[in-house]
Amino acid sequence: MKKTVLRCLAALSTAVLMTGQAFAWPDKPIEIVVGFAPGGGTDITARTLAVFLEKELGGPVVVVNKPGASGAIGLAFVAKAKPDGYTLGMTNMPGLLTLPIERNAGFTPADFTYLANIVKDPSAFSVGINQPYQNVAELIAAAKKEPGKISYGSTGVGTDDHLALVFFEKVTGTQLNHVPYNGAGPLRNAVIGGHTVVGGMNLGEAMPYHGKNVRILAQSSEKRSPLAPDVPTFRELGVDLIMASERGIVGPKGLPADIQKRLTDALSKVAANPEFLDKIKAQYTEVDFIAGAQWQQRLTQAEKAFREMWATQPWVKP
Repeated sequence: MKKTVLRCLAALSTAVLMTGQAFAWPDKPIEIVVGFAPGGGTDITARTLAVFLEKELGGPVVVVNKPGASGAIGLAFVAKAKPDGYTLGMTNMPGLLTLPIERNAGFTPADFTYLANIVKDPSAFSVGINQPYQNVAELIAAAKKEPGKISYGSTGVGTDDHLALVFFEKVTGTQLNHVPYNGAGPLRNAVIGGHTVVGGMNLGEAMPYHGKNVRILAQSSEKRSPLAPDVPTFRELGVDLIMASERGIVGPKGLPADIQKRLTDALSKVAANPEFLDKIKAQYTEVDFIAGAQWQQRLTQAEKAFREMWATQPWVKP
């Protein structure tokens, strides 16, 4: 009888302790892992988000860069992390879906708990201000004249920047020389410095330099972004190309339901915060908040479409 009572007391103490720990979350810094080098759109979005998120959660939120492999290194790190809410990842779509299709990326879409999509940022083609190409038509003509000679930089194989190139080449009958970089920061420097001719940077990454260091030839959104009204869409120019980077927050698979809810609620509040909206607008990026379950459903549909595309038109040559 005595042993039974002691076991019950021990179990009760453990339950109380665990409840106290859950209630105290977060009691140490939360990390948002970014799979690209500092200075790019994903990194800037994450750092802006972190400032507002820590106010909602009442604890420090820090950004950790783990660049490489088109963002796969960072996502694989998050997938393998302990599901305690202290390691999160900022994703990029389509890379989140395309990287595991084209190779062993170290993760699959099933390895995550989906918290919320935060922003969208259309892809765009930019050239250095001293490059001769004034518009897309001139770029197409030059690329057809000398196939494979004009360099095109992206943030990695399987990213939205790379896929934008794949579609561009298909619909225009051109061939450019693809050069991958570890992030938009290094890519932007290469474009400005003339080391690569065309930069497949997102609109938010190129707009602060538009007309100064770079010239944006076109944006790949359905209609002109209100944040870049003077930049034409590819469709306006007769090139059927729509592509964007969608950035959201995930945790490892198995994240406790209470922590998952708290994070999603906090992200929802941040996305509705007028000050956050102003910050994102200043970065030429649009808030596109979609909560976990709905976001995951949309990603599942998109993954199916990318797998069908890979079966008939792989974007990586064997």
